[in-house]
Amino acid sequence: MKIYDVENFPNPLRVRIALAEKNATANVEFVPVDLLNGEHRTEAFLAKNPLAGVPVLELDDGTFISESTAITEYIDTAFEGPSLMGETAKERAVINMMQKRAESMVLDAVATYFHHATDGLGPELETYQNVAWGEKQGEKARQGFSYFNDVLAQSAFVAGEQFSIADITLYAGMVFAGFAQIAIPNELTHLVAWQEKVAKRPSVAA
Repeated sequence: MKIYDVENFPNPLRVRIALAEKNATANVEFVPVDLLNGEHRTEAFLAKNPLAGVPVLELDDGTFISESTAITEYIDTAFEGPSLMGETAKERAVINMMQKRAESMVLDAVATYFHHATDGLGPELETYQNVAWGEKQGEKARQGFSYFNDVLAQSAFVAGEQFSIADITLYAGMVFAGFAQIAIPNELTHLVAWQEKVAKRPSVAA
């Protein structure tokens, strides 16, 4: 199977970490997308994902799957190893809830800040910007940091005692925040310690 992506972009990072957690990276062919030159908006790419986003997973039967959570769920089911999505009904529900919060409260908020309140990817790609909305989302991300600091004061990982897709999503959001120059306050000690711990995981450090 193939994954169309841009290495080190936030959502592709999520999928690459998931693959590494399942020791499945070697099972995938990565196809780089020249996003900065608009390849994601070409007719050929839109046939794979009409929303023009990366990553996109192409299965051997020609099926295209986009959306990072959907791709991770496929990876989690297709390959052996500890589940990233949870085993029991309760685990799956809690992980789903917390991954959605990590996505909306941090990753998506940071992305909106980056694309609207900074130069983003440049004027040729950032064809519409609402600075006030971007700044508002930047504040939402900072509130998200505080929320997850409180969560991580009570548990080893975002959705409990096991590493999961929720941790992957939050970690990608924090990496993006660093790139977008949204600082993580030093007083959020639990969040900072968690980030340092996750960064040392073989799937991330690689």
